[in-house]
Amino acid sequence: MRQAGAIILGKASLSEWSHFRSDNAPSGWSAKGDKGLNPYNPLATPCGSSSGSAISVAANLGAVSLGTETDGSILCPANLNSVVGIKPTVGLTSRAGVVPISPRQDSVGPICRTVSDAVHVLDSIVGIDQIDIATIETSKYIPKGGYAQFLRCDGLKGKRIGIVRDPFFDFGNDTFLAQTFELHFKTLRREGAILVDHLKIDNVGEIFSSTAENTALSAEFKISLNAYLKELVTSPVRSLADVIAFNNKSKKEKVKQYGQNLFLTAEATNGMGNAEKAALSSIARLSKNGFEKVMKKNKLDALVAGGGRFTPFAILSTPLALGGFPGIIIPAGYKDGVPFGICFEGLRGSEQKLIEIAYAFEQATKIRKPPPLKF
Repeated sequence: MRQAGAIILGKASLSEWSHFRSDNAPSGWSAKGDKGLNPYNPLATPCGSSSGSAISVAANLGAVSLGTETDGSILCPANLNSVVGIKPTVGLTSRAGVVPISPRQDSVGPICRTVSDAVHVLDSIVGIDQIDIATIETSKYIPKGGYAQFLRCDGLKGKRIGIVRDPFFDFGNDTFLAQTFELHFKTLRREGAILVDHLKIDNVGEIFSSTAENTALSAEFKISLNAYLKELVTSPVRSLADVIAFNNKSKKEKVKQYGQNLFLTAEATNGMGNAEKAALSSIARLSKNGFEKVMKKNKLDALVAGGGRFTPFAILSTPLALGGFPGIIIPAGYKDGVPFGICFEGLRGSEQKLIEIAYAFEQATKIRKPPPLKF
């Protein structure tokens, strides 16, 4: 980014350990930075784990930030802080230097106030990095001339966009969200998109009830984190076990209040054994027979999904996480002052189509407004 002209202002706070330490810690909290607040409503969650990345950009403290996503950590905070988040195909951007959870799912992407800004940042961070071997294979997806060429106001024309109403638009009794997204569907059609409605992901129930992702992530996290910590030049901790012990000794880590159950589960693993290998096989099957199947069967350019304050965000992010697929989320509205977004999701390497769709929708609606902050 510096080579592209960026001026680095600082580091953003985040949900501690990418929100992978404990199920009980709130989004946006870390012992170092305390609790990050949603700039639109301090009582609303900022989501995470890239909480500070979204908060800082939403509050106009910087034009650009980066986030990392294993399952929802770019898309969710972008959703609830009214900013644009791009979760790239896994391997499109280098993860070198990033504290890891899973090399199979981790992805670094931009969080900005506009699609254009996010795409220009994406152009500056994609490419081969010999330190991250995943970038070598994935570099085949990078278009000649970069991604900015796909910032087209007519980008929705002819795009086949699928709608899976259950569960992506299941808002219960929330008629405001339901009506808002119906208006957005009309906009998509008006701008030339072909909406393929009432689609179903055959194994959607199994995707969200399966424990395979957590089983695999626990083992991958321990292996990856131990390797990362051992390579640090100066560090008082060299393993996950060391981190757990450090947390137990530090009052600031609030272990009695929040616990560290995810750490303890990961530490109890012993490499990629039979259970973990079975979990990886299950993940591949769930992805192939779910998101990937509905995309290919219906010849879609993208699926669209809606976010809301009380929508379980795993509904949007987990299908992408399992397959390493990309997604772009942009502002879609506000309810009671709290933002929500609309997410366009595609198969591996489909960023250029998603950019065309997201940019054209953004330009046709121009929904985003700044938060009510006074400095």
